[in-house]
Amino acid sequence: MMPNPSIPEVVPRRSGRTSRRCWQFLTRLLGWEFEGELPNLSRFVLIGAPHTSNWDFVIAMSVMGGLGLRITWLGKHTLFRWPLGAFLRRLGGIPVDRRRAHGFVGHATEAFRTEERLVVGIAPEGTRKRTEHWKMGFYHIAVGAGVPIVPAYLDYRRRRVGMGMPLIPTNDVDGDLKKLKDFYAPYARAAKRPERYGQG
Repeated sequence: MMPNPSIPEVVPRRSGRTSRRCWQFLTRLLGWEFEGELPNLSRFVLIGAPHTSNWDFVIAMSVMGGLGLRITWLGKHTLFRWPLGAFLRRLGGIPVDRRRAHGFVGHATEAFRTEERLVVGIAPEGTRKRTEHWKMGFYHIAVGAGVPIVPAYLDYRRRRVGMGMPLIPTNDVDGDLKKLKDFYAPYARAAKRPERYGQG
């Protein structure tokens, strides 16, 4: 069992030692661990891939909760109906109606403008099904808010969750995406359902 890394002071944290211990217990029960270090950043967009199963969310939330990291994530408003709505909000979820103008990007960008410490988690694939193209919302949020993008991965072969180096968006969108997808290339076959992961 790897020791949990210390969380930099600037990173947004979950309150409550009991809650953190519960998440740590669930993480051990699932047999997963965190490897690497958390970035010393107060605000960033955290992307997670490959995303091929509902288990990705459960595992990622348990590991991050065990670390004490507070993540805000955006979900379709239809997910937040009774009886799960209140629970999902406690997990950091914010319902967004994607049919409205600006949708996810507008909500997240505005949140960064008002919060001194904020981590917004997004799955760039946008679906558990195979897709050959990432949705660019995460990138537009980072550019609009002026914050870095931190890539996180789930390795089902080794049962590890980890993070890469922060990427600061540049004017070279294609070049930035290539760096991110190159980072994820070693984990393509480590997904829960590798056949669903497309990096086109």
